[in-house]
Amino acid sequence: MIGYILRRLLQSVLVVLVVTIIVFILLHQLPGGAARAILGPRATAAQITEFNIQNGYDQPLFIQYFRQLGQWLTGNFGFSIKLNQSVSSLLIQRMPKTIVLGILSLVLTVIVAIPLGIYQAVRRNKPFDYIATGLSFIFYAAPTFFIGLIMIELFAQNLGWFPPEAPQSDGVGPIFEDFNAMVLPIVTLALLSIAGFSRYMRSSVLDNIDQDYVRTAQAKGAGPTRVLYHHVLRNALIPIITLLGLSLPAVFAGALITESIFNFPGMGLLFWQAAQASDYPVELGVVIITAFATVVGNLLADVSLAVLDPRVKL
Repeated sequence: MIGYILRRLLQSVLVVLVVTIIVFILLHQLPGGAARAILGPRATAAQITEFNIQNGYDQPLFIQYFRQLGQWLTGNFGFSIKLNQSVSSLLIQRMPKTIVLGILSLVLTVIVAIPLGIYQAVRRNKPFDYIATGLSFIFYAAPTFFIGLIMIELFAQNLGWFPPEAPQSDGVGPIFEDFNAMVLPIVTLALLSIAGFSRYMRSSVLDNIDQDYVRTAQAKGAGPTRVLYHHVLRNALIPIITLLGLSLPAVFAGALITESIFNFPGMGLLFWQAAQASDYPVELGVVIITAFATVVGNLLADVSLAVLDPRVKL
């Protein structure tokens, strides 16, 4: 088990290194180079040359890469061009809000999707199963911005149940103090995941119901409820564990649109604003953090899968 975790940890480190190399190459593929992107289109050739010398962009690429890698490892992602603030401080301010939004949406997803998938499997090919399947396909195919706008129009504008804008105060505390304003962003982000999770849960339960160990438990006198929750559920949850790990990058991607729609000052909105302003240091910082979260999510999913499924260790 320890050897398996160490191998996966080594693979994760290699993946992160590859991501940093790709990000470094993209940085040098900017029109006119990083100097032109940071100084602006009106910068003179002398200013660009001086900027390159001061920041080491005149050195060989491999030296630049290791210097940049060292800065990234210490949390130094440079300075925002438009906000005149370090990217690290911006990420520290915005990231907790995105994490809270993502965790709350995942909790809602698990609470709704797992029982829904189980009930669909038990009642397969019944009217409820057909209706839930149709709704899942609709929400799974619908873009995030469309669902968000529908939520605002229906529950904020027409019914007036929730405010159309997320909490604007700094810090995580105001999120829970004005939780009513967080309902629509959380539900919008969760609906997309619920559609996928419930379908996987339904398929996984159906695959396990017909296994030999289920028939053995039934032959020993175990009732339907005991068979379902004590035998089938643990094996059926294995794909869901993998999905939870893989959901980390999806949460960040969905948060980009969701935060923009509800004006939620998280990391997704920060990336959107940086993209509109061509603030490349902020964009690169968010990309690296998202890539790191993706690798960590995959690592946690693999380790959890090895704990739940002994076949992985073999």
